[in-house]
Amino acid sequence: MITAAALAILALVCAVGAWRFTRARWTYRAPHVAIVLWQALGVTWGLAGTGALLAYALEPYDLGVLHGLHAFAVSAFSGGYGAPEPYDLPRLLALIVGLTALSVLIVVLLTAGAQTLRARHRHRTLLALIAREDPVVPGVRVLDHPGAAAYCVPGLRSEVVVSQGTLKLLSADELTAVLAHEAAHVRERHDLVLLPFAALHRALPWSRLVGDVQAEVGLLVEMAADDVARRYCSPRRLATALLRFGTAGAVPAPHGALGAATSSAAVMARVERLVTPGPCLPRAIRYAIVAFSVVLTSSAPLLWLVPH
Repeated sequence: MITAAALAILALVCAVGAWRFTRARWTYRAPHVAIVLWQALGVTWGLAGTGALLAYALEPYDLGVLHGLHAFAVSAFSGGYGAPEPYDLPRLLALIVGLTALSVLIVVLLTAGAQTLRARHRHRTLLALIAREDPVVPGVRVLDHPGAAAYCVPGLRSEVVVSQGTLKLLSADELTAVLAHEAAHVRERHDLVLLPFAALHRALPWSRLVGDVQAEVGLLVEMAADDVARRYCSPRRLATALLRFGTAGAVPAPHGALGAATSSAAVMARVERLVTPGPCLPRAIRYAIVAFSVVLTSSAPLLWLVPH
């Protein structure tokens, strides 16, 4: 019972922390660190929430969650339940709900990943037919489209794509800034950062908190790419390019890609941060947050192994 209570408290702490962090603005001062914290909260919430139900359901085995699941599976396949005491209705319901929730999270994550991979494969095939190389932007695929579009297709064969409309819209410096931003998405594999949150939103589409978390992580990913891009160009050039995209009605990126076109509120938050940057989060605080994230992420798996 102690393990179940500890996991339930951990899940509640993660939910409250997520709600508070969606309203925090210190995250804008260190988006890379904030992304690590968000990933820790997401993983821990999923494992702690399902683990609390399973820990309560499997308490009669007195083996902990992981070993209790193994003992339950072995006994169930052998025709019995093998627990020292018979299952009552609350434990049976907790077992069904816990296994269902865990299965849904895993299946939705795998399904979202498979759909994203298929969408990228289809888009790469399409790009091979309609996109072209341009000496003005070597290594970048160019679409003959009058609208403003700039995005990357991540993966083992990653590609950065811009439209002809973008080449006409942006100056050389602004184009350099946008391409550096998209290259940052590719190098840091921001698609893998966003995938679990998109899958969670698909599993819980009715949850406003999950939707807010997905939007917040998406904004932090864009800010993290902005931070990398401004190492190679002026922050004001990148801000100007973002405003040009916003006023030109940029074309959204296709499914599975990461693009320059985001919501107007997100664009303005990024522009304000680029034009009037705040002080960086102190290094000691950044290290402390990363250390806390590591401890938090390891806490739920450890509790899964602790006997009751």
